[in-house]
Amino acid sequence: METQAPLPPEYTQAESAELDSRIAAVKNQLGSKLCVLGHHYQRDEVIKFADFTGDSLKLSQLAAGQTDAEFIVFCGVHFMAESADIVSSPNQKVVLPNLHAGCAMAEMADAEDVAAGLEEISELADAQVTPISYVNSTADIKAITARAGGACCTSSNVRNVFEWALAPADKNRPGAGKIFCIPDQHLGRNTAIAMGYGENECCVYDPQLPDGGLTQADVQRATFILWKGHCYVHQLFRPEHVTSVRESHPDIRVIVHPECPREVVELADASGSTAQIITAIEAADPGTEWAVGTESNLVNRLAKRHTDKFICVLNQASAACTQMCRIDRPHLLWALDGIANGQIVNQITVPKETADNARIALQRMIDIKPVTQVTKNG
Repeated sequence: METQAPLPPEYTQAESAELDSRIAAVKNQLGSKLCVLGHHYQRDEVIKFADFTGDSLKLSQLAAGQTDAEFIVFCGVHFMAESADIVSSPNQKVVLPNLHAGCAMAEMADAEDVAAGLEEISELADAQVTPISYVNSTADIKAITARAGGACCTSSNVRNVFEWALAPADKNRPGAGKIFCIPDQHLGRNTAIAMGYGENECCVYDPQLPDGGLTQADVQRATFILWKGHCYVHQLFRPEHVTSVRESHPDIRVIVHPECPREVVELADASGSTAQIITAIEAADPGTEWAVGTESNLVNRLAKRHTDKFICVLNQASAACTQMCRIDRPHLLWALDGIANGQIVNQITVPKETADNARIALQRMIDIKPVTQVTKNG
């Protein structure tokens, strides 16, 4: 990832009111030439300036649809800005206000390691292996996925993408006997089990070990080969948090993201993507109580929005995405000022060959409908 230069003092030393006023003014100046996208995990002080908010799937769709905007400023993380550049028009420019806003999960999978892993698994397997890469991955990995006949997915549509990959072959796809799920093992395992597969039909590929630490018997037994990766935010949630919140709130409903470890998802009442969690809570009756196992900026925003319900983060410690928080008002203003002054900063550009392949995997993701309801336990 490129290095982010320190901001000038006029941005770092500005008061909150000044930052808000200047951001609003430059947004008004740029008008329809500008589209600001904000991920749900972004802080309130930044997301209030977003023209559109959403999860990774929705923002990918929105980026593809912003044909009138000359500039797309992405208040998210690096892989999201890459995806926006891939699916947007050639005449559009995508800007990430802070280049240090990365994704630890995406960085757990290196493109060369993924290519080597796919080759190793294919040699050990007794069936076609199709890679399914979480949208939380680099453009290079998305390109590898497309070249191998796979697709990207989000937590909203991962089940439907898995079903697409495992369906009998047709002219649009090879027909997989096995799925290589990259890079989040928890999302892959939780989805597989929700589809009715057993844990013994999943195995974990460790890129640090020869053949991923797997034997031929391991690979041939498994339907889902899971890359050894995780989200550090959702890894914070533990079974004891579920037990504790139920003791203090006997009627509470626990809903968690499928990036959480399996033992947490098993104890929850339901699991779902960011969009599915939002939908479930919005539809819930007044007076209901919810403990939510996902990023705390989103949960706290839901609590402010739905004051007729009790909503809290599943654990009492911070569960904020520190990478997302690197997009702040000083960086946003600095990026917008650059656009207004004709000096584009932090433009995210994916090389054409990589983008052409990655676009195929992303378009397959966009074309496969998301599931709107959470997955309930019991």
